Parts: sequence; structure tokens; C-alpha cells
Amino acid sequence: MLYHVEGTVTDIDVNLVVIDCHGIGFALNASQNTIASVTKGSSAKLYICESVREDAYELFGFASREEKRCFEMLISISGVGPKAAIAILSTCTPSSLAMAVLNDDVKSLTRAPGIGKKIAQRIVLELKDKLVKEQAGMDFGMPAAAEVPIVEENSARSDAISALMVLGYNMPDINRALQKFSTEGLSAEQIIKNALRAMMQ
Repeated sequence: MLYHVEGTVTDIDVNLVVIDCHGIGFALNASQNTIASVTKGSSAKLYICESVREDAYELFGFASREEKRCFEMLISISGVGPKAAIAILSTCTPSSLAMAVLNDDVKSLTRAPGIGKKIAQRIVLELKDKLVKEQAGMDFGMPAAAEVPIVEENSARSDAISALMVLGYNMPDINRALQKFSTEGLSAEQIIKNALRAMMQ
């Protein structure tokens, strides 16, 4: 199982990045956001998700673990295949996807080519349902010190925490990330971006 590929970018095309790794060229399907982060002739490291079907074996590459996580969540939804997930991630960053789900913003998802209103509604419904189930499953009865939930100071912080949970992060990880910077005066999306950056440190 491949986790990441690192090497020289030898070719860039529509939704495609080719990385040469010790003489082997890996053709990786990628979102426009990932493609924008690499440069032909430069070194790059992309996280990998494999798609195996009876008639095809494809590799999908992502500039960040967060984008890969979003891709895996999207393809777990009935009716959303790898190509549709890449289309969505070409128009939405992980943070904007989480905010779209949180705010029932179906229109943002339908901006992606091939994504109609019904599929967009299903994505919002299923990812929001995942958030509700995770919140319901939390046990705050006797939490460890590192797991004590941070009290929300404002709605932007609260929305950001919910959005990070949509992306699959648990409360202890979110708390640790939020303790690394001040959220005062920041929008929910700014808090999300800073938290994602803090989690990668």
C-alpha cells in the first residue's frame, strides 16, 4: 500500500501530476488545488490514495493529508466516485468543504463539474450525520486532562470546532491545535486553516 510519493514533477496536465521517483513515473490524478501547489521540474511530495476496480488501477495524489482525508470521506458516500471527489476538491479546500457542510451550503458543492444538487445534498447530509454521531459518541464524563473540551468563546470558534470534526479530527487533537494560537478576532475559516497548520507541526 502506497502512503506517499516523493520525487521530481515531470509532467502536469488536466487533473494529472506525474512524479518521477528513482526512474519510475507515477501518474497521479489530482485536484486543481494540488496541481497549483506543484511546479514542473521541482521536487514534490504527494499523499496517495489507491483506487482498485476490476477494469482499472488508479492513484490519486494530494498535497496535504487533510485533502486526502476529505477525498476518502467523499468517496465513502453513495454515488460519489473518485472523479467526482476530485472535482469537488478542485473547487473546495478542506476548510471550505467543512464550512459548506456545516452551513448546508449545497450551492458551493454544485460549482464542481458534474456535481448536481441531489448529490450535493447527499454529501452535506451524510457528512453532517457523521458529525452528529461523533458528537453523540463522545464521553465527557471523566475525560483526561488533555481531553477536556475547550469552552467556546464565540460562534466562529464553535463553528470551526464543528467543521474540524466534519474533517474527522477528534476533540483532543482539536484542543491541542487551538491551544497553539489565539482565535480572537478570527473567522471560522481562518481558525480552521490555522488549526490544520498547527496539527501538521
